[in-house]
Amino acid sequence: MTKYGLLSYYIRQPGFAKSTSRRNRVKLNNPISALLIAIGALLVAGLGCGGGNPTTTTTNTAPALNTANTASPASISKVSANIAGKYDAEGTNPDGAGKYKASLIVTPREDVYQFSWNSLGNDYDGVGVVTDDAVAVAYTTGKDGKGCGVVLYKINSDGSLDGKVGYWGENRLETEKAIRKSGTDLEGDYEISGKNPEGQEYSGTLKVTKHGTGFDFIWAAPDTLEGFGIRAGDLIAVGFGGKQCAFVGYDIKADGTLDGRWGGREVKSLGTEVAKKK
Repeated sequence: MTKYGLLSYYIRQPGFAKSTSRRNRVKLNNPISALLIAIGALLVAGLGCGGGNPTTTTTNTAPALNTANTASPASISKVSANIAGKYDAEGTNPDGAGKYKASLIVTPREDVYQFSWNSLGNDYDGVGVVTDDAVAVAYTTGKDGKGCGVVLYKINSDGSLDGKVGYWGENRLETEKAIRKSGTDLEGDYEISGKNPEGQEYSGTLKVTKHGTGFDFIWAAPDTLEGFGIRAGDLIAVGFGGKQCAFVGYDIKADGTLDGRWGGREVKSLGTEVAKKK
């Protein structure tokens, strides 16, 4: 399978396979993964699946994702099914590594969406989190995306961040508030607080540092978790979870088309994907 391929249609009713969420329960020992989510228009997505550079191909590629998510307070409503459905997707690989076509199925799962691709027989599966007209997705190849996750933050006028966190294996969102204590613009040190999928509260710290075209994120709550994110306007999407995980982001158009960007942390140019409902 090529590194850049779409997700498979893998659904375990009534929801995702159970997975652990990151806060106070999971410690990652690997360094900042090749993760990236950019935000095109509203959101350009980035992705860093498997370690290493992308394999050059001329066809059959698209992002692979995994289902996950956590609990959300009453202030955040359940996702609507406006993006649910079957899609035909076409795209280009990062760094000019060829084009691909794929089928995509988007399924609502309580607070989140399940994204399932098939591209020339290669299957991938993931989880998506929606804020405004943007969706960020974390995914991987195969049927077990344990540990993959994505955060979609909204940047407030006072510099604080309001985040929705999705995990593979969870139908419910985790929510997080980050208050900046030092630094300028997005960079700096933050105090964080939130609720995990079971409704348990957590607190800790977050450090955001500029890195190339994006930002490194390091959480301690209390265990350390590392990720990479790309900012566009008042949104920033951050992927985490390890080298097996990849990430993509879409702008949700008025006609329901998903217009996405994706790639790796070190790629020179992002891949693209446009998914149109059947």
